[in-house]
Amino acid sequence: MAIEMLYFAWVRERMGKAQETVDPPAAVASVADLVEWLAARDNVSAGALADRVRLRAAVDQGFVTMHASIAGAREIALFPPVTGG
Repeated sequence: MAIEMLYFAWVRERMGKAQETVDPPAAVASVADLVEWLAARDNVSAGALADRVRLRAAVDQGFVTMHASIAGAREIALFPPVTGG
């Protein structure tokens, strides 16, 4: 299952890219599982995704919790908490 990953703000800066296509194994079922799998790929990803409590996610452009399923997802975005005024 190919998923288009989008990275924003400091996540993008630390990953060194704005997007990539990934094909996680079937055992990766939630956003949290996906983040763990991504972080295990290499040292850059591990460092970029180390502060998991500060990560937020969207699946197919809808905000979700880290426990959300990624079944059937085409696009997943990772970003820091959104602030505004």
